[in-house]
Amino acid sequence: MNLSDKTLSTSARRERIVNQLKTLGSVQVNELAADFSVSTVTIRNDLSFLEKQGVATRAYGGAMLSTAPAVETERSIAAKLSEHPTIKERIAKQAASLILPGSTIILDSGTTTYEIARQLRGHEEVIVMTNGMNVADALIDAPGVDLLVTGGRLRRHSLSFFGSQAETSLQNYHFDMLFLGVDGLDPLMGITTHNEDEARLNRCMCDASKKIIVVTDSSKFYRISLHKIIGIDRVDKIITDSNIPGTLLEIFENKGIEVILVASE
Repeated sequence: MNLSDKTLSTSARRERIVNQLKTLGSVQVNELAADFSVSTVTIRNDLSFLEKQGVATRAYGGAMLSTAPAVETERSIAAKLSEHPTIKERIAKQAASLILPGSTIILDSGTTTYEIARQLRGHEEVIVMTNGMNVADALIDAPGVDLLVTGGRLRRHSLSFFGSQAETSLQNYHFDMLFLGVDGLDPLMGITTHNEDEARLNRCMCDASKKIIVVTDSSKFYRISLHKIIGIDRVDKIITDSNIPGTLLEIFENKGIEVILVASE
């Protein structure tokens, strides 16, 4: 199998290495270097990165799949819309109840944050910034919401903007709250996402916000995606459903993270 592609980004190459690890159980440095037409030094750097992420365990001449929880692959936003819609709506209603007149917030891109945006149509005197095209679309006809969009390049797969323009747009603002959707949340690996550019933008959002509120259904717990956004120690609140594992609930509470539960399906 020849995976050679000189235009392949670092993120895409590492995703493909992860797929090989999941399929074969192990990979070899020399074989990967030949497949991707890059140096063995580049591949070793890739494997070191994946080891730090808990995905791989370095071995002589290559690496093996880590025994840590499996790394998740990205699903399209259309697929995500059909997952746990009732729970997402309940989470969104609870999140919207925290947003008072005069609030300044960031809504990350995603399907749960899209539901929050729909709940804000009747709110007054709220400023919302988002990098989600679908989130912005939900707020176009909301007269009480002053809408800001990060701009940047569009990822059609997730309907989200990213890049230096999006990151720069956050530098001169300070928001009360960030509502952050997640692809994966693990107590050791932290909050993760599939795309490197989105992870970087999400970190900028965290830095620009006084409080970080994670909104996710319980299926995302113990999932790990390739790129880390932040550790769970930076999270102020988590809004999720009552199917959260009891051991994980205890971990969050011991770390001083407020967990707000909605009914599960």
